[in-house]
Amino acid sequence: MIRKVESPLAPAAIGPYSQATAAGSTVYVSGQLPIDVKTGAFPSDDIQAQTRQSLENIKAILAAEGLTMADVCKTTVLLQDIADFAAMNEVYAEYFTEPYPARAAFQVAALPKGAKVEIEAVASK
Repeated sequence: MIRKVESPLAPAAIGPYSQATAAGSTVYVSGQLPIDVKTGAFPSDDIQAQTRQSLENIKAILAAEGLTMADVCKTTVLLQDIADFAAMNEVYAEYFTEPYPARAAFQVAALPKGAKVEIEAVASK
C-alpha cells in the first residue's frame, strides 16, 4: 500500500504529485525546489543557499515519517548549470556522512520557477 507523506515545514506540492510517498519501509521524496516555506520564495540566487534550502525541505519531509538524512540511500540532483556542481557539493556534504547515498547529478535545460537546483531523495527505515 502506498501512503502519502507530507510536512507543513516544506513547500506544498505545486502540481498533481505528493511531497513524498511511502511504500513499505521506503520513502520517495519528490524533487524539492529551494522554496522557503515561510516566504514562498527562494532564499537567494546563490547556488549554495538554494542547495541548503532544497536539502532542508527534504529533511523536514523525512522527519514527518520519523526519518533523518542518515536514512537517505539515493538522491538525484538536477542543476540548471553543471558549473555549479562543486559549490552545490560543498553544501551537500554538510548533510550526509558515510556511507553516503548513491547519487546522480544532471544539468537540465530549465527548472520550475527558474531554480538553480532541485533534489529528490529515497530513504529507507
